[in-house]
Amino acid sequence: MHPHLHTKDNTECEAVMLALEECHAKGFMWKAMGMCNDAKQELNRCLKGERMKHQSFNRSNVQDKKTVIRQKWKEIDENS
Repeated sequence: MHPHLHTKDNTECEAVMLALEECHAKGFMWKAMGMCNDAKQELNRCLKGERMKHQSFNRSNVQDKKTVIRQKWKEIDENS
């Protein structure tokens, strides 16, 4: 598994990551025959869900920051 996936941000997907790693540890033929596909798809769904949570959180933060900036510009325009 890639090191950047094992971060504090993906703790909810850790069990799925470990399951995929265990599947990959069974050998090349196991992976080549598609025996790990279900685990990989489950990991993709989990990571997508985590990414969506982060995007939503970041969007709300950006909106808050934009509101503060607009208010400050409004105050500057009124005081000019």
